[in-house]
Amino acid sequence: MPQPWDSGGRPVIATGQAGRSGFFNKATWFIAEHQGPFAYEDLPKLQKSLPRRESKHGSIRRENLKGFLAEQFLANQVAEECISWDQSLGSAREQLLSEARASQFRLTKFVGKKRMEPKPSTASSDPRYQFPAETRSVQPKSRRVLVWVLTLGALAVILFLILHFQNGSKAAAASPSGRRGMTGPVPTILTTAQKGNIGVYLDAIGTVTPVYTASITSEVMGLVTQVHYTEGELLRKGQPLIDIDPRPFEAQLLQAEGTLERDTGVLDEAKMDLDRYREAWAKNGIPKQTLDDQEKVVLQDEGTVKNDQGVVQFDKVQVDFCHITSPITGRVGLRLIDPGNVVQPSTGTILAVITQVQPITVIFTVAEDSLSQVQAQLRHGTRLTVDAFDRAQQKKIATGKLLTFDNLIDTTTGTVKMRALFDNKNNALFPNQFVNTRLLVNTEQGVTLIPTSAIQHNGESAFVYVIQNDTAQIRNIQTGVSDGGQTAVTGINPGDVLANSSFDKLQNNSKIVVSKQAPPANSSESQAP
Repeated sequence: MPQPWDSGGRPVIATGQAGRSGFFNKATWFIAEHQGPFAYEDLPKLQKSLPRRESKHGSIRRENLKGFLAEQFLANQVAEECISWDQSLGSAREQLLSEARASQFRLTKFVGKKRMEPKPSTASSDPRYQFPAETRSVQPKSRRVLVWVLTLGALAVILFLILHFQNGSKAAAASPSGRRGMTGPVPTILTTAQKGNIGVYLDAIGTVTPVYTASITSEVMGLVTQVHYTEGELLRKGQPLIDIDPRPFEAQLLQAEGTLERDTGVLDEAKMDLDRYREAWAKNGIPKQTLDDQEKVVLQDEGTVKNDQGVVQFDKVQVDFCHITSPITGRVGLRLIDPGNVVQPSTGTILAVITQVQPITVIFTVAEDSLSQVQAQLRHGTRLTVDAFDRAQQKKIATGKLLTFDNLIDTTTGTVKMRALFDNKNNALFPNQFVNTRLLVNTEQGVTLIPTSAIQHNGESAFVYVIQNDTAQIRNIQTGVSDGGQTAVTGINPGDVLANSSFDKLQNNSKIVVSKQAPPANSSESQAP
């Protein structure tokens, strides 16, 4: 077993006896690697050469070396005692080793806490091995304060640079050579505010709906013999469409007519007998009972004749059903049945579809909030105008009148359906066509109108550039109804001259020159002053 003392009674530290945890182990490993086993008397010599050396475990301060080595000596003694107890006791080996490791760990932890204090080491009770107390001038609190001061100073410098840059940008924008980039007069196109009338419209999406739509089906079962119409043909009311073989129904009609004739003859005979019985009873030739019986026979025969007449009329209707005609005037669709097919009324097979296209209607929806305006106009007997535009809202298709509106508001959408009637003389509107509608609710009279393109926006406010003495001046306005590129405004007077181009270069009190063609703009958006 290795001894911690040499032949002269000095404590010895070898490479294998040095630990590997904690800062003091760096000193042990550093000296063991470079000098081999050493003793207390060798420390002055080693301390002189220590600052010029550096171990792979890190640099070591010379003034801290004594305390670290004394702590390591004590740990080595504890370890050697544990080994001797292990050889003598055997079964207590693991327990003693655990206690030795725990003691060494507690010692290391205790020494780490005491490094901040100038306290003499207690590595050994022998005065020869008492090391001078060490001090370590570490001030973590002061370091944290210094870090915070430096951080706040850096943030203040960054904030100063940002504010300085923004002020420089604003100054450059306000200067004549700023972002507008115009030092001379700005060429612009002029427009003049006018006084006129403008309509108040309600825009909505609508669907073209025929006034009448007829889906033709067969009322009798039979064989289709002929189709008279041409696909897409404009039919007149009563024009033949389809013929079904009428012969079975004509035979039934003939049979019913024969039955009617027979029963009519029986009725006539009963009436003649009634006349004879009346004459005989007047002469007391027959009893009264016989006369009464004959009167009832006549009534029975009259009922039979009426029944036969009904059968005849029904068979005539069946024969008429064999010749299908158009019930309305309109356009027929594609052919849905061909000759040779058997049709039955129970299947509900559609033979043709006819829609009325002149006149035609458009159904559209209006928000319930606008319903009161429409009702107020209709109560005064005003026929409101409705314009139908194409899908792109570029071309007006037709103009009609508001016919009526629904009696219920759709609770899911908050809208009410309205129907407008169009003459459709040129067949521009087609059934189920998608259109954009504009309902003229009111017309504002004598308002100031300017082109919508002359209005600029700055946030929620609107303004225009009023030209006076070749100088543009900003004038705030309030916008109203817009229609056809014109907008009703307040805040300016009719006859005021306004700028209508070069808004990316104009600003308040800018000099302008009249141009017939607008110069190219740097931005497509409205510019605020």
